[in-house]
Amino acid sequence: MPPLALTLGDPAGIGPELALSAWLGRGGAEPLPPFFLVADPDFVERLAHRLGRPVPVAEVDPETAAEVFPRALPVVSLPSGARVAAEPGVPDSVNAGATIESITAAVAFVKAGRASAVVTNPIAKFVLTRTGFAHPGHTEFLAALSVPPGQTPPRPVMMIWSPELSVVPVTIHVPLKDVPALLTQDLVEETALIVARDLRDRFGLPEPRLVLAGLNPHAGEAGTIGHEDRDVLAPAVARLRAQGIDIRGPLPADTLFHARARTAYDVALAPTHDQALIPIKTIAFDDGVNVTLGLPFVRTSPDHGTAFDIAGQGIARPDSLVAALRLADRLAANAALRSSPLGGAEIIPFSVYAGRPRSPGAHHFDAEDEL
Repeated sequence: MPPLALTLGDPAGIGPELALSAWLGRGGAEPLPPFFLVADPDFVERLAHRLGRPVPVAEVDPETAAEVFPRALPVVSLPSGARVAAEPGVPDSVNAGATIESITAAVAFVKAGRASAVVTNPIAKFVLTRTGFAHPGHTEFLAALSVPPGQTPPRPVMMIWSPELSVVPVTIHVPLKDVPALLTQDLVEETALIVARDLRDRFGLPEPRLVLAGLNPHAGEAGTIGHEDRDVLAPAVARLRAQGIDIRGPLPADTLFHARARTAYDVALAPTHDQALIPIKTIAFDDGVNVTLGLPFVRTSPDHGTAFDIAGQGIARPDSLVAALRLADRLAANAALRSSPLGGAEIIPFSVYAGRPRSPGAHHFDAEDEL
């Protein structure tokens, strides 16, 4: 397998120093998969010196990165040769071009078979938009890069994965007042189908089990607390089940995420952003991974932002980036097996899911089942 391509992210944020920390922890009982950073090698070397990190930096091309990885952090230069001069904690639009170029190059490497997956360091969208960046966010930009110019990009779906819980917000960065109008049967159905497909093809789950949280308290209580659960979510679930998707819901969100409930499903879909992200960031704040489903290549990312407030202090924890690298490697391996020309290759279910206790689904998620 080719190595993973890790993007620069915002160079004033914690992404570059996390790359240094991740490389330093590459050995041990579970060695880190080889990766290369797409960046300005001189900037990375200066940052390592500033932080006092004993990280040798080697400028490489993707084909030699894996060979170099045991002894130095491989850095593939930005194709334009752009240089980066960033002060930690001080975002500056002068570096927006390098940030965007790193993402573009990483995707190009994967599409050319020179990298196995893209792992993205955090960006600050407000920095990019000052220079004319027209995409709603990081994920939409990646989707646009996945197809030739002028073609309609695939619809990406954000899943936050951790060993304890995996969630998908059906609507993402929108005001809460806009959610009922956006939450259509088609949106729920399309999202669930993408999730189920990637759980089969990349996570190796032959029969993925999904649940859908209700929008209103107690999932609407048959329409007495809002009509969306009864009139939108329940019909969408019925349509999905008619297509063979193992999904239940809408279920009361307040009883969906305790330990016993989590044994009855593989991924929880939630109508709103915070319904999904509050439980996983409570349960698995340090090792959550942002996985983009629906793209023709594997993309993972740490489940945190640029953290400008602590950048350059050497205190940022690399746990989420390390988890993102490990997950990307496993998903890329499964995707390669799935597309193997030999045919019939058996994908081993993703280890965490395979080891997670799986109840027979007897838990009812009743509104009265409060902790």
